[in-house]
Amino acid sequence: MPLPDIAGYAGATVLVLLGLTGTIFPALPGLPLMFGGFLLAAWLDDFQHLGPLTLLVLVVLTCVGLLIDAFAGLLGAKATGASRQALWGAFIGSLVGLFFGLPGVLLGPLLGAAAGEFAARQDLRQAGRVGIGTFLGFIIGTVAKIGCAFAMLATVMLAWFL
Repeated sequence: MPLPDIAGYAGATVLVLLGLTGTIFPALPGLPLMFGGFLLAAWLDDFQHLGPLTLLVLVVLTCVGLLIDAFAGLLGAKATGASRQALWGAFIGSLVGLFFGLPGVLLGPLLGAAAGEFAARQDLRQAGRVGIGTFLGFIIGTVAKIGCAFAMLATVMLAWFL
């Protein structure tokens, strides 16, 4: 195998591994990185193993995982009867949390939703419920994203080796 191909496959592997890390650490766009790695591997292989159908399945899994991840926290907040201010608080908390590393990414939406709910209703108990619901939604979204990542890995393995 020529050196450029080895470097290309190494790059594809790094993208996939970064993507897997990104499914757990929300600061990285995990599923798009994985898709990029698989697309690079497919291109290097002249799409012999990973053809259009496999790539379409990977695109669908990437999009589904991103959508679930984006809306799970909001749905968790909404399930606890969150106000509009709580939903905005969760969104703003998510953005602000990015500047504080992993703890900020995990706690930002929870604290933002709780603060927004408290501002809207002046009810500390309801604000706590909304914060917990947002956090549970975030966890569910992360689990779904990890599931999509493993489905992507399985799809590629099946396509490559069968």
